[in-house]
Amino acid sequence: MDNRVLIPAHGRAPSRPPSDLIWDFAGESMGTTWAVRLSPPPGSARADFQSAIEDELKRIILLFSHWEPRSELSRLNAAPPGFWAVSEPFWTLLNAALDLADETNGAVDPTLGALVDLWGFGPPGPRPLDAFGVGPTVPFEDEIAAALALSGWGRLRLNREARAVQQLGGVKLDLSGIAKGHAVDRLSERLTAMGATHHLVEIGGELRGAGVKPDGQPWWVQLEQAPGSPAPRTVAALFDMAVATSGDWVRRYEVYGQTYSHTLDGRTGRPVDTGVASVTVLADTAIYADAMATALTVMGSEEGLAFAEAMNIAAAFVVRGEDGLTETITPAFSAMLEEGA
Repeated sequence: MDNRVLIPAHGRAPSRPPSDLIWDFAGESMGTTWAVRLSPPPGSARADFQSAIEDELKRIILLFSHWEPRSELSRLNAAPPGFWAVSEPFWTLLNAALDLADETNGAVDPTLGALVDLWGFGPPGPRPLDAFGVGPTVPFEDEIAAALALSGWGRLRLNREARAVQQLGGVKLDLSGIAKGHAVDRLSERLTAMGATHHLVEIGGELRGAGVKPDGQPWWVQLEQAPGSPAPRTVAALFDMAVATSGDWVRRYEVYGQTYSHTLDGRTGRPVDTGVASVTVLADTAIYADAMATALTVMGSEEGLAFAEAMNIAAAFVVRGEDGLTETITPAFSAMLEEGA
């Protein structure tokens, strides 16, 4: 099967880095792996970049991780009812999350922490086993209704003058739908500020590239695909571009033949069951690619495709059907293929 090549049409030619070097960094954070490749500016020290990357990741965890009990998000989730002042970085990301929720009509929702925990995908751990100890159980209807009552981005109230968020009592924010994308963007911005304007950042499969490699070639990356996808192997030139994939084969469990994935629909209180195996989105920022990959998965192939086309989103859907997996791409995605032809 032939390869597909995606090249964003920026209409500008990148200049080469001043150095022929490429430095590689890698590690673990946010419950996954991360990797950074960069062309260092003249006179820079490798240790400075290592320290900056690790510092940025630690800062993000202490702000937004619902797995870290000391994080600002965890403290807000555990707070009694009332308005609670938050830091400027937290305020900025929460407002971005609410803007995305508004744009997608709740397909991306930062208030689903109670549902995430209930379905066994949060810090409390997996669902309890059934009476036979064979497999996990599914929440009862009244449990789902109770968690839904604590969810819904439209119920969240902000005091902009005080930079405060209202805790209604039991509401749990969960920013995991955009946290990795945000972290990728923050690392990219930090590297750029340090003079490393040519780099590739990856966290848990979400990537953002800036500039080019020393040989003038773009940062080529292979796009993640659902197992058994009919799509050909696809590589993208991440020149000032980001990519994220949401897939139903990641973090899931099965109960009596029914699969429950980690992507939840805040409108129903249940894991998505739209038949979408994966959605890949390319965008200018990783947070937008991350959010839209999730949103389009929640919307499903029909609603999601119409939304993506209306918003000019470069997306590829892989959908499960009676005849197996099929792929559908948006015009914006197709345009990149045409540019690379």
